[in-house]
Amino acid sequence: MKIKSVDLLMAHIGRRNYCFVKVQTDDDLFGIGEAYSVGPDLATREAVKDFESWLIGQDPLRIEHLWAMMYNGTRFPPGPTILSAISGIEHALWDIKGKALGVPVWQLLGGAVRDKVRVYQNPGGGTPEEVAERGVAIIEKYGYTALKIGPQPPGSEKLPWNAVVRGAAARMKGLREAVGPDIDIGLDPHAKIFEPYKALQMAHAVAEWQPFFFEEAIRPENIDAMASLKRQSPIPIATGECLYTKFEFRELLAREAADIIQPDVCLMGGLMEMKKIAAMAEAHYVVVAPHNPMGPVATAVNVHFAASTPNFVVLEYNPDDSGPRREIVKEPLVVKDGYIDLPTKPGLGIELNEEAFAKYPYAPWRRTNAIRPDGSIGFN
Repeated sequence: MKIKSVDLLMAHIGRRNYCFVKVQTDDDLFGIGEAYSVGPDLATREAVKDFESWLIGQDPLRIEHLWAMMYNGTRFPPGPTILSAISGIEHALWDIKGKALGVPVWQLLGGAVRDKVRVYQNPGGGTPEEVAERGVAIIEKYGYTALKIGPQPPGSEKLPWNAVVRGAAARMKGLREAVGPDIDIGLDPHAKIFEPYKALQMAHAVAEWQPFFFEEAIRPENIDAMASLKRQSPIPIATGECLYTKFEFRELLAREAADIIQPDVCLMGGLMEMKKIAAMAEAHYVVVAPHNPMGPVATAVNVHFAASTPNFVVLEYNPDDSGPRREIVKEPLVVKDGYIDLPTKPGLGIELNEEAFAKYPYAPWRRTNAIRPDGSIGFN
């Protein structure tokens, strides 16, 4: 069996593109994966097509070998565009291997260590009242035992810092009082806070309501600053969505800069690379809560990771049971009582509905800048 073609299929849904990789073999087997939508998605498509010229004629079952061919052959440590392409291709190779051997991918990763995978969702909402109302509603609908919210009030880049801190406390308090003491609530400032002292102030302001974790509390570039914050924070620090490969996570773990790591399987190098990172984390007594803001194929890849990883704790999730996300796959994974059952079909257990893609053609997009009152540009 040899690789015949590698393609990137895009569907523009919401404000961004979902980028799916399809690897076809000469045995009429194919696999699908998902690359991260980093913004210049046409660049990711070109990276995938360039890798196609490397991969045609290769044995798709030699996943580690082909990963090394792409990563090592890139020569310079790659960034998000190249690693997103590598990640999506690698997922598709696992899908092919599972189908070729007639087993779900989690069986190839050591077998299941759990029977189902715990997930959480961000309810959204502007005011504390809206956050609370939406949180209660999605718990009733999906049975979640965990949620995550952005602590900052809307328009926080325009507000005095004390107002932001008070707003974060009000949002956390409102949701906690609405959902009760036993629902885990993560907080995600989304790396918008630059100064560690500000993140520490916010952590102390919300600690009374026992947050599950404080995600990307500060910018990720300075690991020493993150480690210092972790030592002082009254709530657990989570980070990792902006880090690539085992090499960057090695530094994070060696400096004891996080209680929970959040690698993104569509961005940091793929499924096997995330398994290696999880093993490194386990040796440091750190658990894994994967970053998962992308599409339904990404969710499937993460479920196979979670099924086979002892120190997995919870998975970020966006519902795939309605709307365009439901249309672009033939049968999505389903949440029951806050968990996803392990897939039993060979491979990843999820297939694209390619006919629906014509309804959602590629469109360029970019993140908007956060403009402060003085006209300077903040983080978004």
